[in-house]
Amino acid sequence: MRSIQGIGAAAVAGIALATAAGSLYASSHREAPGITETPKVDGTDFYMFNSYEEGRSGFVTLIANYVPLQDAYGGPNYFSLDDKALYEIHVDNDGDNVEDLTFQFRFTNTLKGVSLPVGPDGVLVPIPLIQAGGIGPNPGDTGNLNLEETFSVTVVRGDRRAGTAQAATNVTTGGSSFRKPTDYIGTKTFPDYQAYANAHIWEIAVPGCQSNGKVFVGQRKEGFVVNLGQVFDLVNLNPLGAPDAVPNTIGDKNVTSIALELPASCLTAGDDPVIGGWTTASLRQARVANPFPQSDTDNSVAPGTVDETVEGGPWTQVSRLGAPLVNEVVIGIDDKNRFNASEPKDDGQFAKYVLTPTLPELLEILFAETVTGDPNADLAPNAFPRADLAVAFLTGVPGLNQPAAGAGGPLGNGTVLSEQLRLNTTTAPVAATAQDPLGVLAGDAAGFPNGRRPGDDVVDAALRVAMGALCELDNAAVFGCGPDDAPVGDAPLTDQSASNASQFDSNFPYLRTPLPGSR
Repeated sequence: MRSIQGIGAAAVAGIALATAAGSLYASSHREAPGITETPKVDGTDFYMFNSYEEGRSGFVTLIANYVPLQDAYGGPNYFSLDDKALYEIHVDNDGDNVEDLTFQFRFTNTLKGVSLPVGPDGVLVPIPLIQAGGIGPNPGDTGNLNLEETFSVTVVRGDRRAGTAQAATNVTTGGSSFRKPTDYIGTKTFPDYQAYANAHIWEIAVPGCQSNGKVFVGQRKEGFVVNLGQVFDLVNLNPLGAPDAVPNTIGDKNVTSIALELPASCLTAGDDPVIGGWTTASLRQARVANPFPQSDTDNSVAPGTVDETVEGGPWTQVSRLGAPLVNEVVIGIDDKNRFNASEPKDDGQFAKYVLTPTLPELLEILFAETVTGDPNADLAPNAFPRADLAVAFLTGVPGLNQPAAGAGGPLGNGTVLSEQLRLNTTTAPVAATAQDPLGVLAGDAAGFPNGRRPGDDVVDAALRVAMGALCELDNAAVFGCGPDDAPVGDAPLTDQSASNASQFDSNFPYLRTPLPGSR
C-alpha cells in the first residue's frame, strides 16, 4: 500500500483515499425491502468511465443496469423493462450535488396480436408466446415477433422535472424511437444473437451536443463478480485465500443494460472536467391493480397494450444507484427505502453510516480468528469519524475527482456530503489489456473510484479499504488515520472471486452477449 506508482506524487494521497470510500460499495441487487417488490425498476449497477474502445477517445460511457439476477430461461415473458416507469441517468457537472443533465428513458411494449388459425374453421387464436418463429439478425426482422419493445431518450437540462426537455434523435433511422432487442430466448429463436443485438446499437444525436454518440438498451450477461452467497452468509469465506478460488456466484445470470456513450464535452460545464453521476427509476405515485384487466382485443384500451394497472400522480423515485453497494451493506435497514427515494443533495441525513460504519465492525467479528488466530483481536480501524471514507465517498478527492466548485474540504466546515460516482473526464483511459482490476488502489488512475469500469474488482478493494488500507499511507492530515489505527490495514483481503477487463468486450456497450435461455 505504501508503494503506489505511476500516478504523480501530488495526487497519490487523494487518489488512494478515493479508492477507500468508493470501493466499499460494489453492486446493488435486492438491496432494500421496498425494491424487492418491483424488480423491473431495481437498479443493480452503475458504471461511468472514459471510453477505452479504440478510436473513442474523448467519449464517456454511462451504463445503468436493471432487473437483477435474471435466469436466461425465464420465459415466456422474459425481462422487458416497465413501460409505465421512468428510467433516468443524472449528471451533476458544477459540483452543487444537483443534476444539471438528465437522460430519461421511456419504454413502449407493444403486443402485435400474433394469432394462428386453429380447427376446421380456421379460428384465429392468439399465441401464448412472445415469438412465433425465428428472429433476426436485423432489427426489422420482426415478422415472428409478438412483443415489440421500443424506447425514447429525452435530455432535460436543469431540474429533472422542471427543466428544459428535448427529444434525442435516432440518427440511424430518423425520428425519436429506438428499438430494443428481444431477450436471448435461445439459439433456435436467435441463430446469431450477437449480430442481432449489435444491430441495435444506435447512433444518437442529443440536442446541445456537437457530436453524436451511441445508445443501446438490451439484455447483457451479468458483469458484476462477487462471491454473493458466501458474502451474505456472514462473509463465509477465507479472506486471506486465493483471490480467484471461487467462480462468480452470479456468473450464470443476465441483466438489462441502459448504455449511453457521449462526448465528454456534452457532459461537462465550463473548465471543470469532473462530473458526478447516478441512475434512478421512478413510478407514478398511485398504481392501482385493475380487477378486470383488458387487452386491445375488445377495443377498450390503446392498441398493443394491456391495462393491468391504472397509474396516476407525479413520478416517485423508488430506486437510486451511484457508487454501488451503498444501500446493500452501508445504509441501515431502517433507512434503505428512504435512501432509494432520496437525492444526493440530501445525503447529510445518511452521513453516520459512512463516518461510523458498521461493516468494519462486522468484519472484525467474522475475520478476527481467521486473520490473527485470536477471536477477540481488534481489527477494525479505530479513528473516528472515518474521514478516509467520507472525503472521497461524499465530496470527491482533491487532485483526482473533486469538482472545482464542489463542496470539498475537511469535515466539519459546512461541507455538503453527497453520494455520487465521480469521474475526471480528462484522465486518460487505459486499454483493457493494461487495466488493473484494483483501479486507483493499484496505481491505475483511470479505474475505480475515478468513475467505475466493468472490470474493476471493487469487492476485494472494499474489504481491504474497510479494514484500513488507506491508513497504511500514514497521512493523517488527509485520511484522519495512520498505520497504528488499522491493525490489518495491509492485509490482502479478498472475496475469492476475481474480476478483470478480460471478462468484458473492449467496445461499446462493453458488457457481453447474454446467456441464452436454451443452450
